Amino acid sequence: MDKKKYLALFSLIIILAFIGYIIYDTVKPVTNLTERTGTDDDENNPPDKWRILKEVFIKKGLKAVAVSDNGRIYLGGDSFISCYDDALEELWSITTPDRITALSVYGDTVYATSVELIYMLDNEGNMMGEFGPYEANCLITSVSVNSNYIAIADAGNKIVFILKKDGEVISMIGHFGEQLLIPSPYFDVSLTPDNFLFMANTGRFRIEKRTIEGDIISTFGEPGITPEGFCGCCNPAHFAVIPQGFVTAEKGINRIKIMNPGGEFVEFVSSDNDFIASAPLDVASAGGNTIYGANSADGKLYVFVGR
Repeated sequence: MDKKKYLALFSLIIILAFIGYIIYDTVKPVTNLTERTGTDDDENNPPDKWRILKEVFIKKGLKAVAVSDNGRIYLGGDSFISCYDDALEELWSITTPDRITALSVYGDTVYATSVELIYMLDNEGNMMGEFGPYEANCLITSVSVNSNYIAIADAGNKIVFILKKDGEVISMIGHFGEQLLIPSPYFDVSLTPDNFLFMANTGRFRIEKRTIEGDIISTFGEPGITPEGFCGCCNPAHFAVIPQGFVTAEKGINRIKIMNPGGEFVEFVSSDNDFIASAPLDVASAGGNTIYGANSADGKLYVFVGR
């Protein structure tokens, strides 16, 4: 065999070996999960402490959920925003010019985002205005509002924009200094009443607490399939701040759990389920006693309550 043929054969072997490793690495987490699954008393497999009270089909293309302090539930997705009362009776529904990617409610105003715009509506579904776009190639995946600011997460540019209520940008977290690691379009944010920001740095498997200017105060989270870990890629995919701490939703292993304010595992809301692994549920809760999950895979809203 001459030298050129030998080199070609050697290169082919290397390529095949690399492909084989990628396939092995893809299926390896599932194997590890199976190996570590035990009985309900296994510390790595505690039972779910919540149950599904209701599941209601909303619409195909369902994407986002938010809950107001008065118990109204707002849902959005492929060109629609709907509002339901706490008995899940529809109050109103409107058609939007774009796909809705995220929702937040503050007072009497509903904030809804498309991939590049922020829409403001009153609580009867009337459009009041819009902001944006703020950056080319943006992909807004989350919005959160408090009395002073609006925060939007742009997974396309890996930036969190902090805006005044008139739409003026006051800071861009991730634009300068240490870059955020956001490998996929899952990127959630939450503003606190005292003007701190929680954000999911999904490629680092953690939630970060930051100032409005972007300075890191604290972080929690680690990769892994244990209850306290965030499994797979790009997690937590969604989260919401609740009185108990946080409710988080993961992709890869589609599970919903509660973490305390320090980031320690408390309990599973849903881990023994038939949800599609690659379609994590968007989660929301007003008081922490009821958790709502919007499932993009089947267009249903799931209502979870404690057992």
